[in-house]
Amino acid sequence: MGHIREYYERILKLQETEWEFIASHFDRRVFAKNETITRQGETEKYLSFVETGIVRFYIPNDENELTFNFCFDKEFTCAYNSFLTQTPSEYELQALTETVVWQISYDDLQKVYAETKAGNYLGRFVSEKLFLQKSKRELSLLKHTAKERYLNLFNEQPDILKFIPLKYVASYIGITPQALSRIRRQIA
Repeated sequence: MGHIREYYERILKLQETEWEFIASHFDRRVFAKNETITRQGETEKYLSFVETGIVRFYIPNDENELTFNFCFDKEFTCAYNSFLTQTPSEYELQALTETVVWQISYDDLQKVYAETKAGNYLGRFVSEKLFLQKSKRELSLLKHTAKERYLNLFNEQPDILKFIPLKYVASYIGITPQALSRIRRQIA
């Protein structure tokens, strides 16, 4: 749980009593490689902090899956819109590697928000960070070519190129694996 505290304390110094209260609401869970964390159609019940591992966000489809996000070590993750609204998720989360997470339930997170000033502030901070990431990605898909999006990964998200299979990278930048191969040949 030390990684969660480090994450929080980069933003706000926690008093020991607040940390103990927050920490008491998290549970450790391990997902095997390729295990589904959240299924499409199920309501997201947990906000997860990834201690180690990689999580893929995708929309299942018989013909081809649409990958639209990844989460790496030391980040919070979940099917966030499902979590916030407590309605069924329209997509799935999958552990691409063995993934260790610390989870807090929706109800327990509401208690942390209500009973700690730090928890409330940190929740807002994480929400704002997720919103900004989502907005940046949407603008990139609208403004940049596939080649530009691929090249931007080198500077902005090199872990995606280092650890993620190319078929998922292609889907993430909105192209087919064949189109990604052409782009990679052009820049090699």
